[in-house]
Amino acid sequence: MPIRVLDELPAVNFLREENVFVMTTSRASGQEIRPLKVLILNLMPKKIETENQFLRLLSNSPLQVDIQLLRIDARESRNTPAEHLNNFYCNFDDICDQNFDGLIVTGAPLGLVEFNDVAYWPQIRQVL
Repeated sequence: MPIRVLDELPAVNFLREENVFVMTTSRASGQEIRPLKVLILNLMPKKIETENQFLRLLSNSPLQVDIQLLRIDARESRNTPAEHLNNFYCNFDDICDQNFDGLIVTGAPLGLVEFNDVAYWPQIRQVL
């Protein structure tokens, strides 16, 4: 079954080239089925590559999966354009009143850093 994402997300074209069925929000709005809502907190440096990888995996579900991408406001990305983040990612305030069926937190390459020493750990705890 398809994953549901914003129509303009660059991963849509990438996944379609791989014959992955992606249902854009405009097409999905005409269907009467409740999709699973999954929030992805993407902490990886190469966010677009990570989006492609997770969306490819989630597209193998027998259910429709509605994907929402989340970012940590206090964290500035060095490897992903700000325009991409502004267009396709929400912040916690945008989704704090919503319910999700699942949460995926991608790993950040922090090595042996303790969670409590991570600068954005309070924001992650708020999401959890």
